[in-house]
Amino acid sequence: MTLAPADAKQGPLVGLFVTCLVDLFRPSVGFAAIKLLEAGGARVEVPLTQTCCGQPAYNSGDRANAVLIARRVVDTFERFDYVVAPSGSCAGMLRRHYTELLGDDADYATRAEALAARCFELTSFLVEVLGHTQVEASFAGKVTYHDSCSSLRELGIRSTPRRLLASVEGLDLVELADRETCCGFGGTFSVKYPEISSAILEAKLRSIMATGAKTVLAADLGCLMQIAGGLAREGAGIEARHVAEVLAGMTETPAIGAPLRAR
Repeated sequence: MTLAPADAKQGPLVGLFVTCLVDLFRPSVGFAAIKLLEAGGARVEVPLTQTCCGQPAYNSGDRANAVLIARRVVDTFERFDYVVAPSGSCAGMLRRHYTELLGDDADYATRAEALAARCFELTSFLVEVLGHTQVEASFAGKVTYHDSCSSLRELGIRSTPRRLLASVEGLDLVELADRETCCGFGGTFSVKYPEISSAILEAKLRSIMATGAKTVLAADLGCLMQIAGGLAREGAGIEARHVAEVLAGMTETPAIGAPLRAR
């Protein structure tokens, strides 16, 4: 996705780290993130030179390419007051792993550390930095929420998405019985260990269906694509959406994994 810089106004300058999955599969999430950030008082820019965060290479043991990607990200985003990603996974990579990855790099170690301190996942930034806890959106029906492993275990995010969802008119949040359990995606994990990934997903699907919710929300598109695929195969009739789309009131786009209708 591409977007020109927002008009100058008061507020911190935020560089939106779009993420590969959002850019390639779900651009509506990026636009929803921009709407939410600007509603919270931030100025938002989407650098056109950004690429991947380097997590696939990093998780696969390709340290050399992960370092090259990390350097480029630092070069691209260090001019911003903050860097925000609509993904706990990518935000966790920038915030938690760049300092280790570039720790011995004389040219980038200090710069990576400074950038990491200014990197946030979208919902945590809205609530904890901007103090934006109320949204003007409505979504009728019962939903449940999946916490991604990266958001939970790397960034400690639990309350911020729920605090924002509580302000959505008509939305009824029903918690999962195993709300802190993995969905089985894990990026390259699901490719390396498909049988284990499928078994973990099966348990998550049972939990989602037991809530009676018609929509499952999450803040990581990788998890949502994994869950949406499983729900479709089960014929569960449950939609999967990124939490940003609901918070921004931008739910006209078909649910993740839904077949596109002919125009």
